Amino acid sequence: CAFREAGGRWPEPVMAPELDEYDITGLLHGLAPELARQDPAFAELINQYRQCTKEHTKVRSFQKAFESLTRHWVKAGDSLQGLETWPAFRARVERGLRAIRAKPGRGRRVALFSSGGFIGAALQLPLGASDPMALELSWRIHNCAVSEFVFTQDRFTLDGFNAVPHLENAELWTYR
Repeated sequence: CAFREAGGRWPEPVMAPELDEYDITGLLHGLAPELARQDPAFAELINQYRQCTKEHTKVRSFQKAFESLTRHWVKAGDSLQGLETWPAFRARVERGLRAIRAKPGRGRRVALFSSGGFIGAALQLPLGASDPMALELSWRIHNCAVSEFVFTQDRFTLDGFNAVPHLENAELWTYR
């Protein structure tokens, strides 16, 4: 770790599967083909994506299709087979956050490194956001952004969201 090499104290990382992103591969390869067979509007979004030749247009087209797919995933609730559902994903995120908050010690600082889906689901707790709103928030999260939460065993509040002051060059502010 570069921080340690520079003389800083940094604890050994702990892998926490509860912080993993939702199953994007399962959504794209399992749910998307099924949804395209059932929903002509979604099938058209997929066709538009496949026909794109310019990178900028392709990225935009993918985002439209992906948003539609994930909205369907959230609305499906527990009815999907063979894929982690949104309620199961949200419960996994909450479980991971509860485990971190339950550890002893006052004034602790904890750094979590995860992804937009995890952060969107985590935001539901302090904000009381709906499932669709949590998904919408996750699409606005910059890569490498910092979100801050203040917590105790009994409290979990949002202190800062989606900050990128460490990325001075705005060209580095990406979403994917």
